[in-house]
Amino acid sequence: MAKNNLPKSGPGYAEAAAAATSHEPDTKTSSAATTNDSTRLVEDNTPRHITIPRTLYPTFVAIFIGVLIVSNITATKGVEIGPLVTDGAFFLFPLSYVIGDVLSECYGYKATRRAVWTGFSILAFAMLCFFIAIKLPPAGFYENQAAFEAVLGTVPQLVLAGLAGYVVGQLLNAWSLNAIKKRTGERKLWARLMGSTVVGELVDTLIFCSIAATAIGIDSWGAFANYVVVGFLWKSAVEFCILPLTYVVIGWVKKHEGYYDSPASPA
Repeated sequence: MAKNNLPKSGPGYAEAAAAATSHEPDTKTSSAATTNDSTRLVEDNTPRHITIPRTLYPTFVAIFIGVLIVSNITATKGVEIGPLVTDGAFFLFPLSYVIGDVLSECYGYKATRRAVWTGFSILAFAMLCFFIAIKLPPAGFYENQAAFEAVLGTVPQLVLAGLAGYVVGQLLNAWSLNAIKKRTGERKLWARLMGSTVVGELVDTLIFCSIAATAIGIDSWGAFANYVVVGFLWKSAVEFCILPLTYVVIGWVKKHEGYYDSPASPA
């Protein structure tokens, strides 16, 4: 048992006793305070919710993923415009790179990478749901099973090609934009947008065509080169044509999010 070294009496007795007792936790008081807080929460019927930060990031991620899912469905249709042969997503899929540029420029590589992997997971889940829905036995009155399979029954080879090309292309797009930004700072936004798109789109198209060549009817090196070159040039042209709009969106997002008032942070 510890000895009590307090003086029994004298001028320092009161001060020493007060100092010794001040370090002892008042468990009764703290327990009572906790109980009162809990009781107050239970008695308060006001609805409580977690506060969501006011940021545009979730909105852009939702649009980004929506474009990906719709693109994968519309891509099942072959399209022929004069001598050019492409798919039904030719006008939509390039927008995913525009949104990816906005995410990378405004929120950084880590935030964009999180959006890319979120999109990958949801897209893979959507493909799984389509597969299960196709395999379910149709009702006797349902007459569109063949059409349903034709639209949503994408060949597994195409799914793999699309997912692989998407992940690698988008991550390279985001990484390239941030690598260029480290050299240029806030200057030369056009160089970041176009340079990153060239890298991401080229690799995306190469990976997709390499994996899905036989599934989409590519049976020669000439056809392969035509598909890759036409697809790459078209996607890059879309990025270039809507570059002014991308500038406006990025400027608006930076102003809305307090970009210029925030301290510099690693991408």
